[in-house]
Formats: sequence, C-alpha cells, structure tokens
Amino acid sequence: MSKGFTLWFTGLSGAGKTTLTNAVLPQLRERGVKVEVLDGDEVRTNLSKGLGFSKEDRDTNIQRIGYVARLLSRNGVGVIAAAISPYREIRDDVRRGIQADGAAFVEIYVKASLETLIARDVKGLYRKALAGEIKQFTGVSDPYEEPINPELVIDSDRETVAQGVAKIIAALERLGLFASAQGVRVTI
Repeated sequence: MSKGFTLWFTGLSGAGKTTLTNAVLPQLRERGVKVEVLDGDEVRTNLSKGLGFSKEDRDTNIQRIGYVARLLSRNGVGVIAAAISPYREIRDDVRRGIQADGAAFVEIYVKASLETLIARDVKGLYRKALAGEIKQFTGVSDPYEEPINPELVIDSDRETVAQGVAKIIAALERLGLFASAQGVRVTI
C-alpha cells in the first residue's frame, strides 16, 4: 500500500461500528496494511475531553478525529475512524480534507433499526432517552443525518459481522487501496 486511506464508520450508537472495526483490523494487518484506529469513545476520553454534546462540541470532536485521520492517511497509514458523527456537513468537510491530501476516504454507513439498537443496548441508554431522561441523544432527541452516497452500507440488522468485513475488504480491493489477497479468508 503506497497511499493511505480513511475508513470512516458512521452510524448510531450500537449499530456495530466498533464491532466491525475490531473485526476488520486484523484482516487489514494480515494483508500488511499499517493501520491505526480512532474510536469515538476513546477520542472523547483522550483528545476531546471536556467537550459536551451540543452541535458545536460534536462538530469539534469530529474535526479533531478528521484532523488526526488526515495526518495519518497522507503519510501512508490506513485509518479506521469509528464515531457516530451525526452531521453530514462535518463528515463531508473531513472527506474533502483527507482527499485534498491525496488519501482515499471511504464512508461506511453502519445502520440498524431503532428496535435493534434498543435490544442491543445493555446500558439502557435508548430507553432512558426515549423516556426523556437523557437529553441530546443522537437518533432520539438529537438528529442523525444519514449519509447520502456512502461508499458502503452495512445493515447490521441483516448482515453478519463476517459479511460486513467481507464487503469492506472487497471495497478496498476494488478501490485499489491494496492488492487482492487470493486465498485469504475473512475470519472472525
């Protein structure tokens, strides 16, 4: 791999962004891709500590993730960014910045129905948000703007993790971001 890329996972809390990240990461490393992960929760703890959940703070958080992804990608690193990133405009700004530096940006929309998200939610955050106990909860009391033309959509209601990973690997090969690995299986 000579040029870097950013896989930008977007979707609601519980849709499967982190699960897919954890599954695709070893597949990329097996193929010799130098890759770093920027997980939304970890970034909020380490890079965006003190930010709240207003639109301005959410945009600042995504700008910070995008900035780090841009630096890494333009230096030949594969980046996996997994963050809700609810606003289309800021996601598009991040895309333009990464592409301006000659790296690829692959937006992956991980979607799931609200019913599925509630069923997966072990902390009960969706139920609390629906009851009005949590304010500014994305997808309930705060908007989530779905991508208009993502490079990939993974419907975690219907697709297994292995199917999602296979789609990601196939897309990266199709986009020429690394050579096809004949005989390499996707294992989870």
